[in-house]
Amino acid sequence: MNSSASTYPIIHWSEASEARSARWRSESGNPPPRRVLIGDDQITADAAYRLACEGTALLWRGDFQNARQLLQALARRIERKPRKASAASATAADPALAPSPSEAFHLHRQAQSQRARTLAMLLIPLDGDYSIPLRRAPDLRQACAEAYGPADSPAPSLVSLRELLGLIGAHEWRKKGVEVPALGARIHPHYGVFAPIRSEYVDLVAAAPIPATALAFDIGTGTGVLAAVLARRGIAHIVATDQDPRALACAHENIARLGLAEQVEVIQAGLFPEGRAALVVCNPPWLPARPSSPLEYAIYDPDSRMLRGFIDGLAAHLTTDGEGWLLLSDLAEHLGLRTRAELLAAFDAAGLKVIGRNEARPHHPRASDPSDPLHIARAAEVTSLWRLAAQSPGR
Repeated sequence: MNSSASTYPIIHWSEASEARSARWRSESGNPPPRRVLIGDDQITADAAYRLACEGTALLWRGDFQNARQLLQALARRIERKPRKASAASATAADPALAPSPSEAFHLHRQAQSQRARTLAMLLIPLDGDYSIPLRRAPDLRQACAEAYGPADSPAPSLVSLRELLGLIGAHEWRKKGVEVPALGARIHPHYGVFAPIRSEYVDLVAAAPIPATALAFDIGTGTGVLAAVLARRGIAHIVATDQDPRALACAHENIARLGLAEQVEVIQAGLFPEGRAALVVCNPPWLPARPSSPLEYAIYDPDSRMLRGFIDGLAAHLTTDGEGWLLLSDLAEHLGLRTRAELLAAFDAAGLKVIGRNEARPHHPRASDPSDPLHIARAAEVTSLWRLAAQSPGR
């Protein structure tokens, strides 16, 4: 979100024999590039790629649409690195050389991180009102305001073109919304809030038997989609929590848009609200790994902190006959990042018992894409709704 000018890093460069500086914007948390050169329509993709690989950023002064084409050309050069082919050939020749699932995951993450760093080296200038002073540049002021907050200074800033295109995509998602069949309506995700594009976990919540209809908690509500599903299923009052300001604003907006504000209360909390409920629902990040940017916290949960926090605190927030619904993919198990035994042991240590489990297979395209580096794990993935209850006293 937008913050005071003093919190922005400053990026420095030389242009036309003059020292220049501007605010540096990076929602991924990347530091400003140490070296910046000026680039325009005359530079070749090969030259730009060499500079990007060396860590030298290009501040674009040419045609905006040509910058988009250059970014695509950089991405193609990354994808055709010869070392990928040689690694694949070695594995095919000797399957014993194939990395373990966890090694494959970490190699994949390293490759993603390197790709992101390289593509982030193409920079675009923004004026103080978020307009782009380049030929054929689109008007992205609204998209920038949704991500960064209202423009608060006449000072210019620089941002990577890759991030800027992400803002465009997020703006379109927010404007059009995501159709959620279980709701019969659309959810409108904000920038930086995980969109409910995987329907299986929403469908599981829409189908599981409701233990009681008076009160439910939705922990880590995000867009508010699960709170909305519970409200449509007849629960009288839902307290939806989150600690991220973007998620709170997003959930408030979606709940109001759906006409459910009288049923759903959205509050800021680390995990649980005060009190106990007959139903407590949580869909934590599924993979116990370190996010490479703040925007990845909806996917990666360092040391399973949110998952363990929910499990450890659940019993104290359930009524006597209450249920906790944990929405969790087993992808981490297939990747060797967590075992089923560890998950069950965590339930037991927290004084919980499993009273049921509903399953669904994912339908997203990567589950059936053999070219995906994690295809074997994705093909075996199952998403579960774990129905948990507090163990009887004196067990």
